[in-house]
Formats: sequence, C-alpha cells, structure tokens
Amino acid sequence: MSYQDQFRDKEVVQGLARRIAALAEGKGPFTFMEVCGTHTMAIYQYGLRLLMPPEVRLISGPGCPVCVTPNGYLDRALALSRLPEVMVVSFGDMLRVPGSTSSLMHERARGGDIRVVYSPLDAVQLAVQNPRRKVVFLGVGFETTAPTIAGSILTAAKLGLSNYFVLASHKTMPQPMAILSADPELVVNGYLCPAHVSAIIGANAYRPLCESYRIPCVVTGFEPADVMQGVEMLVRQAVAGQSKVEIQYKRVVSWEGNTKAQAMLA
Repeated sequence: MSYQDQFRDKEVVQGLARRIAALAEGKGPFTFMEVCGTHTMAIYQYGLRLLMPPEVRLISGPGCPVCVTPNGYLDRALALSRLPEVMVVSFGDMLRVPGSTSSLMHERARGGDIRVVYSPLDAVQLAVQNPRRKVVFLGVGFETTAPTIAGSILTAAKLGLSNYFVLASHKTMPQPMAILSADPELVVNGYLCPAHVSAIIGANAYRPLCESYRIPCVVTGFEPADVMQGVEMLVRQAVAGQSKVEIQYKRVVSWEGNTKAQAMLA
C-alpha cells in the first residue's frame, strides 16, 4: 500500500462516515462549504456526498481562480495577444476560458503568439530567448501560485530583463469567505478551508473569520479520508457550538504558513 492509498482506504472512509452520522444524529441541519475547486472534484470523484447523513449538507464555494476570472481581465489578455510585438504566456487552464468575444485558444489559432508553460520561470526563459519580444505572463491564481510568479519577477530583475511582464489577476481566499459569511441569505455552518492556499498563508489567516462570524473552519486535505475527517471535525464543532480554526491537513499545513513565500510577496 502506498502512502497515498492510506488516505483512500475504503474502510477508513466508511468508518468516518459512520462517526459523522453518529455525531449529527438528531442535530443540525448543518451546511458546510468547501471553497476550493480541488475539494469539489474530490467530493464528486469519490462520491462523498452520498456518504453524508441527512443532517449534513455539503455545498461548493468560489472554486478555482480561473473560473472566477472576470471578463475584463481576459479581454485585456486577448488584446495584448493581438499586438505583433507581444508573446502571451500562460498556464494551459486559461486557454479555453472565453472572454467577451474570443479566447486565447481562438487567438492562437488565428496566429497569435500564445505559449503554454508549466512554470513562471519557463516564461522568464522565453523572455531570455526572445529579447526583441515583450513576454507577458498571465498571473492568475490564489495565494498558492502568487509566490512562484513573484519569484519569476525577481528572477527577471536579477537577469536584467526589460521585456518580461506579468498581467496580474490574483485572488485571496479569506476575503471572499468573509463576504460569503456576511451574506444574511447564505447559511454556512462551517468551512472546509483550502489545503494548498493554507500551506502558503497558514491556518492563522482564518482566525478573524471565526472571530467575526462565529463559523468553524477546518483546513482539510484532498484525499477522501482527509475530506471525511474534515467534515467530522466541523460536525464536532457545530454540535458543541464552537467556532475555531483547526488543521486536519497537518502533514502539510502549519499555523504560520510558508514564511519565505509570504516574505517574497511582501
């Protein structure tokens, strides 16, 4: 059994489902929101909603940063891609996202110089290799990718590049969670907080949310056993009338987060 398989063990997951049902029986109803698209995918992939008792409801929140990128940003990126001296560089997930009238995929088919990379440093390398072209990297993401893009800007500066640019559209996770929590029409009894984002910003970032809105928060991993244990921890808090931040994903996330990455963004 691999390390990953331990968190997909059927008996473990079903055992957690029984514990959730026992805790929630006669209580609730409880509505918990996962705010990360990867959590949403895991919940659907492993059928975890089907394991929830009647008292527990899982709903999806903001999702992935690409999906919530405004048309205005995409239209600016498309306009840049039409300039003859510009090379637009992006992660692959942005190519099919439609703007008001087109997409990067369509513009590339029409002859636009649009490149797909797996790292922002690849974009820096393209700028090195193409000194007469303006290389524009599309910086879209949450706190997870922001440090790597900041690192590419610092690297470009060290190399003395004057043709490397970033069109930034980064989002932060605690702020939209606070907006959701303040909505009187939305009833959320707890959050499954994002894993990778929290590895950067740290679990302490959610304390103001708990203190202001009295909503439990559990930083949770992406494997089925992680998600089920995160739900169990939320149910325990909800039943006890508590609202605190807990870390289920302790093998990756700390309270302080990645301080080196945070310093890079400061």
